Amino acid sequence: MRFLANENFPIASVRELREQGHDVTAVLEVEAGAKDPIVLGHAARERRILLTFDRDYGELIYRRHLPPPQGLVYLRFVPVTPQEPAEVISALLQIEGLQLEGRYTVVDRQRVRQRPLPRFPPAGE
Repeated sequence: MRFLANENFPIASVRELREQGHDVTAVLEVEAGAKDPIVLGHAARERRILLTFDRDYGELIYRRHLPPPQGLVYLRFVPVTPQEPAEVISALLQIEGLQLEGRYTVVDRQRVRQRPLPRFPPAGE
């Protein structure tokens, strides 16, 4: 899969996902300090699934109607280790029938919730 790891996504998890064969770009390596709209635009242009611990992306996509990425995974917990986010992403990819593309996925310790991402351009524009 093609991922864009937000700056708050641990680099140890980026490396782990790469070792598993995923194409992962890390904001920390290519656009350190980039504002959220820039990161979102990068993910949308490159058709990557954004991995983040930042809840602000929902606001940008659903209320400000910025172009959505290929998918978005919002990890809503504090990781115990720097490798835990990669383990969680790997586990998500093993869930039969679960799609990350075209979905805003919220993961916490008890459950996984998804909603469709809006199409670009948003309806009416």
